[in-house]
Amino acid sequence: MIDFANVDGVIFDLDGTLVESSLDFTQIRKEIGCPAEVDILTFIDEISDETLRNKAAAFVIEQELSDARGARWLSNGKALVEASREQGVPMAIVTRNSRPATRIKIQTNQIPIAKILTREDAPPKPDPTALLNIAAEWGFCPSRCLYVGDFEYDRIAAERAGMRFLLV
Repeated sequence: MIDFANVDGVIFDLDGTLVESSLDFTQIRKEIGCPAEVDILTFIDEISDETLRNKAAAFVIEQELSDARGARWLSNGKALVEASREQGVPMAIVTRNSRPATRIKIQTNQIPIAKILTREDAPPKPDPTALLNIAAEWGFCPSRCLYVGDFEYDRIAAERAGMRFLLV
């Protein structure tokens, strides 16, 4: 659990942290021609042909929407949200997901977090911009915020933002 003694706000990742995800990144990479060592979102942004870029982006969103319909709370994530809520600590979500897929996951699982930033709102993790924007909006020093995630990009983003990180 979280020791809230030095935590003013908690920011959560979504997939793999709060809810299940069954996205098959190997298949997504294969479908859009993205090499294994390249970030999928970066790869899509760098496709020079607009038609191909739009097709790749649409495929990723289609996969995210399909995944979103079956995503359910993860017990550890739910427990962390409940603990944060009981402490009265502000909460937010920062995800690399698209806004439509995120909305489905939040609504389906009735996740009680209103502040949500997706890849349409800020550069995707591991860029720390979204985390820093939330800390600034709350008026908190980043070092007094905790980012909870399940992936290397989450850890890197937290470090770059100067936040504490909890791996789940």
